[in-house]
Amino acid sequence: MTRQFTEDEIRLTRARAQRLTGDRAKDVADVVRDLVGTQSQDIRAARMALRPRTTTGVDAAAVDRACNEDRSVVRIWAMRSTLHMVAAEDVRWIVGLLGPIFAAADKRRRSQLGLDDDMLRSAVPKLERIVAAEGPLTRADLVRRLDAKGVRVDPKSQAPAHLIGYAAMTGIICRGPEVDKDEPTYVLIDDWAGKQTKLDGDAALAELTRRYVASRGPVTPQDFAKWSGLPAKQAKRGFELVADELEEVDAAGSAAWVTTGTTARTPGRKPAVQLLGHFDELLLGYASRELVLAPAFTKRIQVGGGFIQPAVLVDGRVLGAWKQQRDKDRLIVRVQPFEALPDAAAAALEAEAADIGRFLGVDAELQVGKPG
Repeated sequence: MTRQFTEDEIRLTRARAQRLTGDRAKDVADVVRDLVGTQSQDIRAARMALRPRTTTGVDAAAVDRACNEDRSVVRIWAMRSTLHMVAAEDVRWIVGLLGPIFAAADKRRRSQLGLDDDMLRSAVPKLERIVAAEGPLTRADLVRRLDAKGVRVDPKSQAPAHLIGYAAMTGIICRGPEVDKDEPTYVLIDDWAGKQTKLDGDAALAELTRRYVASRGPVTPQDFAKWSGLPAKQAKRGFELVADELEEVDAAGSAAWVTTGTTARTPGRKPAVQLLGHFDELLLGYASRELVLAPAFTKRIQVGGGFIQPAVLVDGRVLGAWKQQRDKDRLIVRVQPFEALPDAAAAALEAEAADIGRFLGVDAELQVGKPG
């Protein structure tokens, strides 16, 4: 008999799968590995995405160490052709699976910027040699050194970003350590990421699928395609490859899949409350956000241009937004509920604000506005 999941059970089971409830991870790389990757085009947002998913032994500095010193986590263009943090050992197979798809999709735009196939055949080997000899290098440094080698890329155009993106998606470079003001640098993947898990073809697709379902289920192939950027046919193929590891469930009237043995989560006596940062994976991991974010509130969280605001999550539902503001040596955490929150949420919000202060190394004060 097909198990049935109510909407509440879907929300709470997904939150548990994403490490937002239950046992928190003790290590940065562990939680990144569990989630397959976390969106990371804004490094400050990327740090905050790990806070509600890790223990008090992990702070913003620990995330920086994982990226810059330990190299246990690497920033690379991955799902949806978007910059993500992924576990170092996963870089090669994830890029090998997804990179060619996104590199091909960007071909027309590259050509418009003067980066046609002939240009790339000349530029990319030189870029690789420059980074191997002199990396880590910033984008500006790379453009100057390429110019000295006879490869001229207009630094005021989008061409440098697309050239670097192509080199990353074809498995040559990744983000290296951050420099002043969070300015990114670039290094060779083979030098930076260390020992790699070797997967390709169907094995890589199967691994991406099983880890996606485990970290975000209940889900569908359509959810997987939206999250990963894979074509729909390939996303469906991924589910077929791991079919014997999955269980089909009735998710509020629609077919969805979970990892076999997944337990449906139900509301507890106290509401589970989290303050999620910008671009949180809970809002990026599915074809639709309506289950967690009511359409009436969508524009207050998704403000345009793909920008996802920090959200107040209560038992898996987005019921408010929040922001942080520095006031001398304090951090003000301002919460704006969209509707009245459960009375029992007050203490949890206080704890969340204090934990944000702990994570960032400052004293934090919570301020809650009137619902509406």
